[in-house]
Amino acid sequence: MRTGGTTYMAGYHELELVTLLALLEYSILGVMVGRARQTYGVEAPATTGNADFERYFRVHANTLESLIVFLPAVWIFSMVVNYHFGVALGLLFVIARILYAQGYLSAAAKRGPGALASAAINAILVLGSIIWIVARAL
Repeated sequence: MRTGGTTYMAGYHELELVTLLALLEYSILGVMVGRARQTYGVEAPATTGNADFERYFRVHANTLESLIVFLPAVWIFSMVVNYHFGVALGLLFVIARILYAQGYLSAAAKRGPGALASAAINAILVLGSIIWIVARAL
């Protein structure tokens, strides 16, 4: 399908939306870090000096670390294993990152459930894709 002079892959709207939601979530967390810099008086390039600011900073950085695995994994899983299950896992990942942020921002010790859920989802996406691809190749 061609739109606006470019080729467009039709039929992946849900996966595209999940991808964009994850990126929007990451962008919002970045804005929150900027606001926290002002609130807690932590001038760039400093990333330490106030424990409340540091939690905002870590939520944003840790989300990026998770996104590096999540983005290609959710696409590969959705394309080769199961599209709808991949999209559902993608939505759960976005929710898990919200839970992670809420927990971590209230107290560092409360980040566990969201972090564990994010890691589990990424593990399912990566390992599920590897297993499926290897099994199909045999």
